[in-house]
Amino acid sequence: MLRTFEMHQVRKTTELSGKLWSFTPLEGEQAGETMKVMVPSCLETYPGFGNYRGIVSYETVFEAQGNIRLEFKGVSHFARIYIDGKEEAAHYGSYTPFTVCLKNLAAGEHTLKVEVDNAFRDDYVLDFPNDYMSYGGISRGVMLEQVEELYLEWVHVTPLQEKNGVWTVRAEVSCHNLTEMPQRAMIRLKLADREVTSGEIQLMPGENTYTFEEFHAEDVTPWSMETPALYQVLATLEQKGVVVDDLIDRTGFRLVRLEGREVLLNGKPLRIKGFCRHEDHPQYGCALPREAIAYDLQLVKDLGANSVRTSHYPNDELFLDMCDELGILVWEENHARGIDGERMKSPYFEEQCEQVIKEMITAHYNHPSIYIWGILNECGSETEYERSCYYAQFELIRSLDSSRVCSAASCRFGTDICQDLPDVCSWNIYPYWYDEDTATQKIDKLHNWLESDGKGAGKPLLITEVGAGGIYGFRDTSSDVWSEDLQAEVLEKQLNEIAASENCMGMYIWQFCDVRVSRIWWALRRPKSRNNKGIVDEYRRPKMAYGVVRKIFRSLPDYRENK
Repeated sequence: MLRTFEMHQVRKTTELSGKLWSFTPLEGEQAGETMKVMVPSCLETYPGFGNYRGIVSYETVFEAQGNIRLEFKGVSHFARIYIDGKEEAAHYGSYTPFTVCLKNLAAGEHTLKVEVDNAFRDDYVLDFPNDYMSYGGISRGVMLEQVEELYLEWVHVTPLQEKNGVWTVRAEVSCHNLTEMPQRAMIRLKLADREVTSGEIQLMPGENTYTFEEFHAEDVTPWSMETPALYQVLATLEQKGVVVDDLIDRTGFRLVRLEGREVLLNGKPLRIKGFCRHEDHPQYGCALPREAIAYDLQLVKDLGANSVRTSHYPNDELFLDMCDELGILVWEENHARGIDGERMKSPYFEEQCEQVIKEMITAHYNHPSIYIWGILNECGSETEYERSCYYAQFELIRSLDSSRVCSAASCRFGTDICQDLPDVCSWNIYPYWYDEDTATQKIDKLHNWLESDGKGAGKPLLITEVGAGGIYGFRDTSSDVWSEDLQAEVLEKQLNEIAASENCMGMYIWQFCDVRVSRIWWALRRPKSRNNKGIVDEYRRPKMAYGVVRKIFRSLPDYRENK
């Protein structure tokens, strides 16, 4: 299962992941040597491939006939898809899903080969040596589906407003017509004991989108952190009274609104108590199994946190499903970290960012846990060209989803010229660690600058990174640098001061767990080739700071007082 629930009852599906595939490196000393590996997985976790950069091949066989749809949840960085030796598709983007559809496949056994390139190349603008590990391989699940000539691609449900327990809802459904002629069909949508139909409509060849204008859903429980109520969305596609396809998803009824300096969830001003979290584990790389994801979120809940920031890329949908179920708010962001102005001028940059945003929002639209979309973490934001990139991406997000707020985490105090563009002004600060200022001083300076010259007047202020480094097991009574002792002391001061600020709606700690970084990137500042600012280490062993954070987070309510 690629989700925590089944998505089809009518459509026939077969998971191709969760088993061994043939793996063959195509470059380097081991080129041509084949071994069996589990998919999903990261090639850097295979013996002898810890620092491999280049092209590899994954291969498996499947049985099918007719029209098939292959869904890949994540392949890093670049994938070429071959069926029976013929190239059928290619995709760049490590952390977003993509599909391949083939018509009229002959009955019998077929070979699926995926060539994966995890190299750093000029045309892979979003992947380069960074402060996290850019893993390679088929890192997320793969599903084979047999579809009819008409099939459903996605359904998006948007709660619009609530009054006296009655919710107004809008829904959009995407369907494909694989024939070369218009086809008549009907879409039926069931949600929270309410059923609506399109009536008979004409589907043109290719992709079609049908909109169910506003309708009511009665007697539903709103989704919230304390009561994460979820409802099944069932879409069916019918021809001449026969159901030819179905699609099951989940949603929650909740409203995210911006009001002055607050972000409201169902009318209540949020207080964010969160962690930035990388998909990273010494055993699994970024291909964490569901059990490991669940354990991470158990720790998040135990710590008293109410939110996770998916730094710095869209996360596996299994993670989002679990956040929906646990009532954990999610800041999800596109794949972009630390891209400077020169790299942003690449002819590939805007196209690749746009693709990630479209694929991220299309795939993850229904998750009620996602309250904010983020872009371009600590990227160039000081020139008019850089500003135009932010403007274009925010406009794209708003055109795809007006039901959430959006932001971008910055660190360019005094020089960032983009703070009028996001809904929320978000800043990465490290008082008592990199910065000489206290957290109080830093926030006051940020607030005053945003209100005057920084173009962020009247907007919410959110601290998206704060933290300090500590190496697990290194204890020092004099609180030496990299000791658990100093990390705990610094975090205690940071969090208490941020929590006391009336100008700030919350914070994300950098970071949940220690993570591997690219050996090429800032190696001398990252002991053990790891970013050691985790509250737990890479094996999820708690540091001294765990208890400090737990005490502070648990003492803070999930909502701020209405001003």
